[in-house]
Amino acid sequence: MKTNYNIEREKLHLPEYGRHIQDMIAEMMTIENRQERNLRAKALVAIMANIQHASSETPDFERKLWDHLFIMSDFQLDVDSPYPKPTASTVMPPPRKMEYPTGGIAMKHYGKNVKNIIRSLSRLRDQQTTDAVIYNLARYMRTKSFEYNQEHPDNAVIIKDIRRMADFDISVNEEAITLIRSEYRMNPYNHTKRGAFQKKGGKNQKNTRKAGQQTTRK
Repeated sequence: MKTNYNIEREKLHLPEYGRHIQDMIAEMMTIENRQERNLRAKALVAIMANIQHASSETPDFERKLWDHLFIMSDFQLDVDSPYPKPTASTVMPPPRKMEYPTGGIAMKHYGKNVKNIIRSLSRLRDQQTTDAVIYNLARYMRTKSFEYNQEHPDNAVIIKDIRRMADFDISVNEEAITLIRSEYRMNPYNHTKRGAFQKKGGKNQKNTRKAGQQTTRK
């Protein structure tokens, strides 16, 4: 008995229409009479419209059916379509090459947005607002620096980095930033819970052994 697995068959260009539609298109391409091919194509488009009946209200529905007809023929079907015949480049254009940013980040652990915000502060006229933004950024930079270096940075380093990213074009309230303390703390919950469990477990084991000794003596 001869097997006929799908992996051995021709690949379906549009699986939603099924293999029978694609087989009928392949057979249509073997017909030499152009008039008969045109009649077959119109009849097949009508069948495809019934299959895609749920999408019949979409704009240019009939044109999409004719495009699908040519797609399933691998753009080799030669029939008279009421619409311009599509090509592989117009229906399935190659993806546009993604443009990657070319500008480097001098201090990657802070991120590019931090530098952009600091640069934008030079346009502010309100020194109070500038100080508030820099103060919040400094706290954030301390946290990111700890995550990156696994050690609490010196506030003097944070002030120096802010000045460098601002190209020394803004004034920094050094006294306020010097008083900042890092709010990043390791969560001691797991360690405390584990220690309490071990202590409790050891106590329970001791009580169990004691109760067993008393039962043996009786």
